[in-house]
Amino acid sequence: MTALTGSTAPAPGTTPAIPAPAATPALRPHRIPADGLYEGPRLLRRTPDGWDDRPYERFEVVPQAATIGAEIRGLDLSRPLSAELRTELNRALLEWKVLFFRGQRLSSPAQREFARNWGELETNPLLAPGDSKDVVRFDKTAGGVPTFENVWHTDVTFRERPAMGAVLQLRTVPPAGGDTMWADMAAAYDNLPPEIRARINEARAVHDYLPGFARFYSPAQLAPFQEEFPPVVHPVVRRHPETGRRMLFVNASFTTRIVGLGRAASDRLLRLLFQQAQVPEYQVRWRWQPGDLAFWDNRATQHYAVNDYGTHRRVAERVAIAGDRPY
Repeated sequence: MTALTGSTAPAPGTTPAIPAPAATPALRPHRIPADGLYEGPRLLRRTPDGWDDRPYERFEVVPQAATIGAEIRGLDLSRPLSAELRTELNRALLEWKVLFFRGQRLSSPAQREFARNWGELETNPLLAPGDSKDVVRFDKTAGGVPTFENVWHTDVTFRERPAMGAVLQLRTVPPAGGDTMWADMAAAYDNLPPEIRARINEARAVHDYLPGFARFYSPAQLAPFQEEFPPVVHPVVRRHPETGRRMLFVNASFTTRIVGLGRAASDRLLRLLFQQAQVPEYQVRWRWQPGDLAFWDNRATQHYAVNDYGTHRRVAERVAIAGDRPY
């Protein structure tokens, strides 16, 4: 066969020429600071591997984000829960970490009764009570005393047995702003670099009520509680007692240091771990309407109350459910 004109085919018996690789362009030195947030795609698992993810039979579930947050429709929470309904709601809580219910407008006793389906209620003498000592009331107006707003945190990790969960209801909602955000701390753990997970899997950290409450209480107000709430030690990574998932369990309000590390090394590692709640892919944000209710798994989440409502009033009541010792 006659070769085509212009063909670059090698002559028979010769070795084809291999083009020399193009030179790599020279770039100026560049790097981002160490221990920053990872940039790029993330692993987003809503449930543990092997989880029996089956349909719900007693209510409608409307997801609000990829791994965390679902609105529950078709229930009246003022009515007693059957054992079957409680079991299915608990499965939804484990799968979605925070559940939202629109327009329930529960009385304070009804809110407490709903929470009691998950255990004994917890009291907190450091926060203003509502109608009962096991109801915390947040009543914010312009110039009012600030509380736990504008900071990512998990409730009461300064206790030996932090709260299992909490039920929050908005009584008065500002015309704009005042949202609450939650972060999935299992997703936060999953996406840590392998070398960081290896460092923290068996680590333990000290938690103390003082750093969080010193933001808005004086030493004279805080001192009487030092014996009631001494510093406690929890695992940096806890296992969820019902799902078995590993979850990051440190927060910027109450975690003060990692046991066995010097102050500088502990601060550096904790800053990296605290940052993880700030990743949008791990978050859900809820825009409140009057009478809305949120029920979250305090073992698996952090939350952030956004104070962006200026001079408007925002009133919320929270009931917390006593928990177990993290492991």
